[in-house]
Amino acid sequence: MLRQHVASAEITLRRSGGGVFEVTVDGALCYSKKATGRFPTDAELLAALS
Repeated sequence: MLRQHVASAEITLRRSGGGVFEVTVDGALCYSKKATGRFPTDAELLAALS
């Protein structure tokens, strides 16, 4: 999904524990499942990357 909207994105999966799912761009946190308690919707994720 991300590659369709941000073709130049370099996407890396970094394993962690405890159900943590975080999206960072250039070192800045854009979304945190740990903080919200849920996964982002596609629209939320794309908005966070804009």
